[in-house]
Amino acid sequence: MGKENVQKINKPRAIRRLVIWYKRNSAVTSIVDTAASSAVTASNVAGNVVSGAGSVVSTASNVASNVAGNVVSSAESVVNTASSVVSNASSIAKNTLQPLVFDPLKRLQNNDNITDRVEESQSERIWIAVDGMGGDYAPGPILEGCLEAISRFPINIKFVGKIEKVKDAAEKTGLAELLENEIDSNRLELIDSGEPIGMNEEATAVRKRKNASINVAMDLVRNNKAEAVYSAGNSGAMMASAIFRIGRLKGIDRPAIGALFPTRDQTRPVLVLDVGANTDCKPSYLHQFALLGNIYAKDVLQVTKPRIGLLNIGEEECKGNDLSLKTFELLSSEKSFDFGGNCEGRDVLSGGFDVVVCDGFTGNILLKFLESVGGVLLDILRSELPRGRRGKVGSAFLKSNLLRIKKRLDHAEHGGALLLGVNGICVIGHGSSKSLSVVSALRLAHSAVNHGVMDNLTQLQKHQVLNS
Repeated sequence: MGKENVQKINKPRAIRRLVIWYKRNSAVTSIVDTAASSAVTASNVAGNVVSGAGSVVSTASNVASNVAGNVVSSAESVVNTASSVVSNASSIAKNTLQPLVFDPLKRLQNNDNITDRVEESQSERIWIAVDGMGGDYAPGPILEGCLEAISRFPINIKFVGKIEKVKDAAEKTGLAELLENEIDSNRLELIDSGEPIGMNEEATAVRKRKNASINVAMDLVRNNKAEAVYSAGNSGAMMASAIFRIGRLKGIDRPAIGALFPTRDQTRPVLVLDVGANTDCKPSYLHQFALLGNIYAKDVLQVTKPRIGLLNIGEEECKGNDLSLKTFELLSSEKSFDFGGNCEGRDVLSGGFDVVVCDGFTGNILLKFLESVGGVLLDILRSELPRGRRGKVGSAFLKSNLLRIKKRLDHAEHGGALLLGVNGICVIGHGSSKSLSVVSALRLAHSAVNHGVMDNLTQLQKHQVLNS
């Protein structure tokens, strides 16, 4: 196929993607409506001011010529101010709308080398294996998220699942054409597998069902056909599959699930581990979690000297149960990272720590609690806003702020958690993950690969504590 034919195929596809993007992002519509409404309101205000100014001029002329002259001068000033308001409103509306509506279309229309740039960057794209059958809503939302992520990040997807079900889901969600286009462009590949490990099944089921979707996806990483794996299915099954298929890092007794929590500083989240992989822990496990978290914070979060905290019921070193006391001794004597002491529950989101370690039982409760905070906070704010017209006006002004708060607390924005301590990059998604969560999780997987996390994690085997 010639270059001109390739461009003809890809350009309409790019246009369709742009249209889909605008339809899905209601925020654009909201901004457009707000800007247009502001311009109309400013125009009405200006009209009223000008009309009032004319009335003042007429009245003044009837009263006295000297007084009228002064009022006319003031009226002219008011009219000029009103005109300035209208002009500013128009300028604001134009500046707000133009980047959102016209610039992407203009770039698309003027860009005749889209295909060339895609082909040039193809060699830089990384392959990620996705368990397409894992999750409460799979495979439809998982596939939708993968297709969206392919267009956003330099990644290719090996989508593992029952091909017939995947194609049926694509038809129902209107993604069949886009799916075929991505397959033709070699950015997505369908890999056939058996049924997934159910959420209510034991993790050891991965040993008996070798054709389960998570096992097939994990084998792609083991055989170097993918650089990372993602699943929103049974987290215990994923951990077991990772241990059996790609193995643990030497010196790590138990892998841990690390989740990113928001803090006061939105540019600096805190890594909490373990959040569910190990409900019962030994002090040595928590020490290893701290070593894993320290490397992740340096490589991915780009923190020069991460501050490590131990989740406890008090700041004093004498506080806590037997596990906390013994772990505190181990972490205090560690020289390879900065141990900041005990971290109380209220300090987790304060930004005072970059990594917080705890057993999986406590960490999972903390994670599930945080997931509910965003929705509850918004419900409280809605109930406290005044009713009637004043309440609607106030809500309109606060809407964008409330949405930003919800976004910062929404677990879907983080998408997934890394399974640290295994010999490969594994991202575990929430069971209820939909397209946004999938996109966020794949972004996390790409970031981990791109920053060379595995290169530094494998160096842990040289750590004298792990070899003792």
